[in-house]
Amino acid sequence: MTESGSGGRPRAAGKVAVLIVNLGTPDAPTPAAVKRYLREFLSDPRVVEIPAFIWQPILRGIILNTRPQKSAHAYQQVWTDDGSPLAVHTRDTARGLRVIGGADVTVDWAMRYGTPSIVGRLAALKASGHDRILIAPLYPQYCGATTASVMDAVGAALQAMRWQPAIRTLPPYYADPLYIEALRIRIRAQLAALPFAPERLVASFHGMPERTRDLGDPYHDQCRETARLLAEALGRDVMVTFQSRFGRAKWLEPATDKVLNTLPGEGVRSVAVVTPGFSADCLETLEEIALRGKEGFLAAGGEHFAFLPCLNAQADAIAMYRQVLGRELAGWVDIPNLGPGL
Repeated sequence: MTESGSGGRPRAAGKVAVLIVNLGTPDAPTPAAVKRYLREFLSDPRVVEIPAFIWQPILRGIILNTRPQKSAHAYQQVWTDDGSPLAVHTRDTARGLRVIGGADVTVDWAMRYGTPSIVGRLAALKASGHDRILIAPLYPQYCGATTASVMDAVGAALQAMRWQPAIRTLPPYYADPLYIEALRIRIRAQLAALPFAPERLVASFHGMPERTRDLGDPYHDQCRETARLLAEALGRDVMVTFQSRFGRAKWLEPATDKVLNTLPGEGVRSVAVVTPGFSADCLETLEEIALRGKEGFLAAGGEHFAFLPCLNAQADAIAMYRQVLGRELAGWVDIPNLGPGL
């Protein structure tokens, strides 16, 4: 099928692409770079649901003049020679997925905040002849502040285009058997490699204000379902907590830091923490959990602490994504072999 190009000339059907998207990161672990990132991130009304005329003076007058220095120090604790861990793992995931459809499918990546931007990558894909694009937010659980925000940015990019590509969206995969199996394989291998047997396995998810649940956001319930299915797959109890509280509002509970600080007092001396709401390791997993969470647990009397890394771009993760994304590409491109199964 062709469509009319400039001057009425027919245009041949274009190419297919997958754009995987993660939250975002500063370009450098410096106060200036963090300030630019936080300004964009915390100005998103999906992230902070306070009227702009109230929130922006607080953001610009207080938060952006105090928080960047502290956050930059935190980023410095986890920054790698290749850059931000989240950017590195997301990039490597895209590279690992480039065999998904051979020459028939382009796989690219973007960040909701920071670079590379969704607007920039969609424009580049369109300019290179891609007229069918699968948007794949790498958020297992749906949340208005994450998944919906990605689609807001996609919509803004499309709004500026006279000729728009066809768009599909990867649904949340919080309960997908392929995702649960990938987690099971990864976590079992990680637990088996530890020099101790954790008495408690904690699944820490990113927190959200409690009011978002009251307003109908499914995030909390989807986190709980992921943990339930994971516990069933592992054959052991999984304790659910929520991390990264911000501001004075009531957030989802129980809070990860409080739980880790109280477990030793309940007789729990060894613990392992997983973060199945994150597709890739980032500041919230590597600094907040692996460093500060460990410090809090040990200071409270704990003896053994393990943080189990995310799926990242490991082979089992790539195999899972190949199948999940291949399923969503059906009808656009034939993918006879999705690679090794789980």
